[in-house]
Amino acid sequence: MTNLEKYDQLFIKDLRVKKEDLEELKYRGIRSWDSMGHMDLVTDLEETFDIHLNTADVMDFSSYEKGKEVLKKYGVII
Repeated sequence: MTNLEKYDQLFIKDLRVKKEDLEELKYRGIRSWDSMGHMDLVTDLEETFDIHLNTADVMDFSSYEKGKEVLKKYGVII
């Protein structure tokens, strides 16, 4: 499974969205991406990619697309 497939699957599982909705997703843009959903997603991303996001990056992770940029800082190429 590619990093993009893993990334997509975490969003689909944690936020209960469809694949076709991913590119437009924004934090608090849907009911399931609230603060709890955000932390669930961050935790799963950290476990899946064996990284630890710092607080500034957790806060900066504001959309599906922005998340790709954040992960790139940790060597995870999506």
